Amino acid sequence: MKVKISVLAIFFLASILSTAQIAYERISNKSFSLGSYGRAGVDWSAENSGSVGRRLNLNNLGSIGGRMEEQDYMELVPAFHFKPAGEDDPTKINVQMRLSAFSRDLTHVAYTSTAASTGLTIVMPELYAEAENIGGSGWTLWVGARLYRGKDIHIADHFYFNDHSGQGFGAEYKKMRFGGLFIASTDTTTSYPPYFYINIATGTPSAELRQRVKGFYEYDFQLNEKNTLTALAELHYMSAGRDDEQDDGASIPEEDIPTFPSDWGYVIGARLQSNINLQQGLNNNFAVRLGKGIANGGDGGLSSTHLTFGAPDLEELNFKKAYSLSIVNDAFLQHSDRSSTAAYLIYTNSKGAGATNNVEESYYGKRVYNKKTDFAIGVRNAHAFTKYFKLLTDLHYSQRKDGDYDNPWANVTKLSLAPTLCPTGDKSFWARPEFRFVASFAYYNQYAADEMYSPYLQVVGNRRFGHYFGIKMEWWILNE
Repeated sequence: MKVKISVLAIFFLASILSTAQIAYERISNKSFSLGSYGRAGVDWSAENSGSVGRRLNLNNLGSIGGRMEEQDYMELVPAFHFKPAGEDDPTKINVQMRLSAFSRDLTHVAYTSTAASTGLTIVMPELYAEAENIGGSGWTLWVGARLYRGKDIHIADHFYFNDHSGQGFGAEYKKMRFGGLFIASTDTTTSYPPYFYINIATGTPSAELRQRVKGFYEYDFQLNEKNTLTALAELHYMSAGRDDEQDDGASIPEEDIPTFPSDWGYVIGARLQSNINLQQGLNNNFAVRLGKGIANGGDGGLSSTHLTFGAPDLEELNFKKAYSLSIVNDAFLQHSDRSSTAAYLIYTNSKGAGATNNVEESYYGKRVYNKKTDFAIGVRNAHAFTKYFKLLTDLHYSQRKDGDYDNPWANVTKLSLAPTLCPTGDKSFWARPEFRFVASFAYYNQYAADEMYSPYLQVVGNRRFGHYFGIKMEWWILNE
């Protein structure tokens, strides 16, 4: 018995001293980088001697009209870098993801969590792999979910021309870019057509899912040393759909199955980018874009053409008559090493395929305006008085009309002043992080006040004047 115990003890000690047989995944990879963007802060209003937490902008314009009152938001952007097998191979290979966090009910991020249905929300808009300059050929390929978009109007957070964000694939070669997105809605609470529609046979709302395929193509024409013209084309296609089940799960006779015809749309556009010798340099971008059919998207401060606007033609069950025209000018002027100005102009005219320009019934019984016109103009000056202190001055005017031509306009004029501390000592317009004291003042016309046509007015009620005071911070660090 003693011999048996001794043998077991020796075996136990030997097993401890031997090499572990568990494949621990301890990560030691150094081919990694991390980017980030974020903003947070607090605000105060005399209306309730507390936080209102809402923009002073008009409804359905997002950050167009100024973004000084934006709520807490954060992004983390990790990227993994792979080396090609050959030492002389110039291919660059990256896998990148993006995690975004924000509060859906607009409370401060410190006082919410994912446990609340309208609380802290975490999304992943990016997860893709990209191989750049494969084998020195000049070709770049990417696959996955990506925020694939061009230049934006920073002071309005508006990607106005070529926002191809979504899940799909793409390629680039020299001055050419093309790809495809496969856009499907699986969220039955989605509120925009044409991803839902009425079950014609039963008259019961039915969240039928239809996938859209979007193909896009861009090419840069170098007109001369200072001017580049970018041409844009998109084609959207949605296959036919049908509903062959009753609400109780029973089959519908073949002759009674409701069918929904396929639908399509297209986009054409052009953007002229110019570098002008004015003071220390003026960069100007002028863009025109036309979307037809189901590709007439561009509302709520967003410009994605697949976010179809308006109501459908309920007789033909399509958006054939729908359109959207967008005209944008975006400029940035460097006055000196301590002063610069950004400015923009946005005009959008959109119409759905409904019978009238006013409120029409959409799919799923939802009633929406079938036409809208937006106009906004804004400017921000950043002037550094010392190495660490600068003043940001924003002035914006925006107006919007929903429905027919004789409907009234809602408009607002907004001024924001933000004394700013930049602890890095960088006097640039783009220097971050920044600590800001924000004071914003808005003046609404009578129609906007009566209709409470602003997120701010929907909280405080009918007002011609609005205000916002906040202490904010913003940072970014590029993933390089």
